[in-house]
This record gives sequence, C-alpha cells and structure tokens, in this order.
Amino acid sequence: MSVTISGITPNSYASRAGIQPGEQLISVNGHTITDVLDYRFYATDPKVKLLIQAKDGTQRLVKLKNNEYDDLGLEFETYLMDKKRSCKNKCIFCFIDQLPKGMRKPLYFKDDDDRLSFLFGNYITMTNITEEEIDRIIRLKISPINVSVHTTNPELRVKMMANPRSGEVLRYLNKLADAGISLNCQLVLCPGINDGDELKRSLTDLEKLIPALQSIACVPVGLSDYRDKLYPLIPYTQQSAAHTIDLIESFSNRWLEEYGDRIVYPADEFFLKAKRPIPPAEYYGAFDQLENGIGMISCMKQEFYDAIQDLQPNDQEINCSIATGMAAYPFISHLVDELKQKWHNLNCNVYAVKNDCFGHQIVVAGLITGGDLVNQLQGKELGDRLLLPSCML
Repeated sequence: MSVTISGITPNSYASRAGIQPGEQLISVNGHTITDVLDYRFYATDPKVKLLIQAKDGTQRLVKLKNNEYDDLGLEFETYLMDKKRSCKNKCIFCFIDQLPKGMRKPLYFKDDDDRLSFLFGNYITMTNITEEEIDRIIRLKISPINVSVHTTNPELRVKMMANPRSGEVLRYLNKLADAGISLNCQLVLCPGINDGDELKRSLTDLEKLIPALQSIACVPVGLSDYRDKLYPLIPYTQQSAAHTIDLIESFSNRWLEEYGDRIVYPADEFFLKAKRPIPPAEYYGAFDQLENGIGMISCMKQEFYDAIQDLQPNDQEINCSIATGMAAYPFISHLVDELKQKWHNLNCNVYAVKNDCFGHQIVVAGLITGGDLVNQLQGKELGDRLLLPSCML
C-alpha cells in the first residue's frame, strides 16, 4: 500500500530532503505502511529510509537521520492514512442512537477504531479487530489500549452489544495483558443489567489483568428523551447509585491495599446522584480516567484552591457570568462564593442550563448545545464576559 503525501512541513527533515507534496510514500525502512501506526512506529528509528515514488512513477530511496520521535515533516490527507472504522455493534445504551434527528451528519458516525484508541484515547469494543491486528498491536507495542468492556459475561455482552463476536473477543484482553500492553477499561452501567452481581463478576475477572490493567471507569448510562423503539432502560436513583458506589469501593479499597492503587472508580455522576460528597483529589491517584468524568470535580477543586491560595484581596470590579450543566451548578456556585471572599468586587452570575435538546435527564455540561445555551441565557445579565466549561459545545 502506498500513501499520498499531501504536504511537507517547512524546514523539516522531509523538506530538506526534497520530498514533494503529491508524491507517494511506499515504505519506511523496508516496511510497507498500512496506516499511521506503522508510519509512527518505523519512523522513530535514528536512521530512516523512505521509499518515495514521484508523480512520474519513478522511485527513489531517501535517507534521513533524525532524533528519536522527531516528526519527519510528512503530512497526509487524513491522520489515519485511510478511513475510520465504524462500529459494528448495536449497544442497548448507545447515546448516538438516542440523538434527535436533524443534527450535523458527523455526530451520527460511530467510530470503533483501535488506532483512535492509541492516538486520541477513544474507547474500542474490539468486535471489529482481527487476531492479526491484535498481534500487530503487540508487535508495535501500541500502549495503552482503551477498551469498552461493559461486562465480562460473554452471553450478557452479546445481549448488550447485539454482536455475536462481542463475547469471544474478551479473550483479547488476556492476550494483550500477557504481552505487557497497558489497558484502561470502561463499564457503562445499566441498572438491573450489568451492575450488582454482574458488576461484581466483571471486577473479579478484570482483577486478573493487573498489573497491565491501569484503570476502570464505571459510568452510569445516559438516557435522552429519544429512546422510542430502543431497549427499555431506567436511570439510576439515589439509592441504586449509592449501592453501586459501595460495591465499586469494596473492590477499590481492597485493591488500594494489595496493589497500591484503587484502579476502579465510580464516575462523578454517581456521587452527585447518590448525594454523597465528592472524594478528595488523592482518591483518584493519577486521574487516569479524567476524560471519562472520573474525578473532574475533585481535580477542578484542587486546581481552583491552588490558584487562589496566594491571591491577594482585590477591589478591582469584574462583571462576568458562568454557564454550566445542572450537575455541576451547585459546585461552580460554591467556587464563585469562595472567590468573592478575596475578590470583593466580583460580580459573577452562575447559570444552570437545562438540556432541552436531549432531555432533562442529561445533566452534564459536555452535552449542552448552542441552542439551549442561547435560548436560556437570552435576556440574562452576562456582564463583560461569559465563561463556559471547556467540554461544552
């Protein structure tokens, strides 16, 4: 397979070697390039030999000396060098299946690509990966790999994901772990289906993957208002959320003693739903699952107090506002009140935005749409600037 070079970074190794946009990359150090993972792996050698094919079909060998992990300066039409792999599952909890009609087309695309797992931290189900691709992950030492496990019960996994392969590919977890590939796992918990005894089974099975297993995120299913003809699911209640936290912590407390790390964590949403205090920052270790909503509030709280610790009282007048989701509203309001103790002329209004787009059961800031933001802030006192969470929009 050859890959078209779409551009060259100025003053790069490739630029100085005279490689031109429109030429083809045939191989790196004699290895055929299938996609970006092959390219990144073989291009890290101190001495790199690129087989380049010019527009007229002639081929030449370009020799480069580079520092390990330096970018050679080749740009390609897509970062993967080929098409994204789409999801082949029909998960009972899939949020994309719960989107309203009429949104941007890219929002309806379901990716399930092991390369995106390594490059961007996306989670994969492994149902569209072959044995050869697992072997390549091991050969190229692609690590960590983020896996959406949901359950280690093969029959239940088939039921939840509506894919006959979803049960049998669980063995890939052991193969990757035995090869030293680090794993981050995710369990989307659905009340009465894969929590309770099934969650206990999953955590017991996943414990066998330690030390390759770095972390497990347990997140509650998100339910929009657009679930017509979809599998009947129910949301977590205060009581069921509390029970789930207790079960998870029965494992994490023991693992902390035995392995020096909790490894498994409930999402912040579980603590909010259960009306329990958010644990302190040290509870979350290295915050391995921050992108999954694990420890976000605690991390922000720590950063906030670190930032204002040496802040001197200030009489400068500041007029601003903050918009956030329903879940984080009490927490953000509390931080603003704390800041006002030092910044006496701070006028800051905090607004909780209800999710009219997806439904009021969706309370996280990351799923607030521009339409809801504009509609609900219309006519509000916003001050000189409006502050939004980085995950919003």
